[in-house]
Amino acid sequence: MKVLLINGSPHQYGCTYTALREVADTLEKNGVATELYHIGPGDIRGCVGCGNCFKTGKCIFDDGVNEISSRLLEFDGIVVGSPVYFASACGQLCSFLDRLFYSNYNNNRLAGKFAAAVVSCRRGGASTAFDRINKYFTISNMPVVSSQYWNQVHGNTPEEVRQDLEGMQTMRTLGENMAYLIKGRDAGIREHIHTPEYERVKMTNFIRKEKKD
Repeated sequence: MKVLLINGSPHQYGCTYTALREVADTLEKNGVATELYHIGPGDIRGCVGCGNCFKTGKCIFDDGVNEISSRLLEFDGIVVGSPVYFASACGQLCSFLDRLFYSNYNNNRLAGKFAAAVVSCRRGGASTAFDRINKYFTISNMPVVSSQYWNQVHGNTPEEVRQDLEGMQTMRTLGENMAYLIKGRDAGIREHIHTPEYERVKMTNFIRKEKKD
């Protein structure tokens, strides 16, 4: 049992890390291994819609996206953390997630993994950033794990984040809930309760040729 926590902040040990660390510590306390992955402060290419990943199973830009894609089967859950910039997740993280999820859309490597978003803001914009990240999960057959409140922390520094007692408690509750669900599914698999078998995606466009009289 293992959970990948993706730190989408350019700051490796900043406010977003502080929130993710609280989740990770709670998971580990419950016997679930964790790995924190920092996407880094460097440039991350956005998706260019070339379709190469549908043919080869990997993104044409060979960076951390392909590294994580190749390891997805190791993880039972994924937690994505982001700072809030202009009421949204940060651009580098969105580019990373666009390519990660697009390049794995047809192979079901993400399907069935428990998922959660965590956002860190100074004051406002948390809810829209939270919603932005959750949309990746809900288009990918990933059960979204909830907490006692929306998964957000407030503060301008890690020290201030740790003073957000409700936010930090929300992170711990998230860790407890994710550990409970992962262990429950693990027990179900041992009892031969099979995971869903998904149909191939049928894409339907809403533009139709006009019928002639």
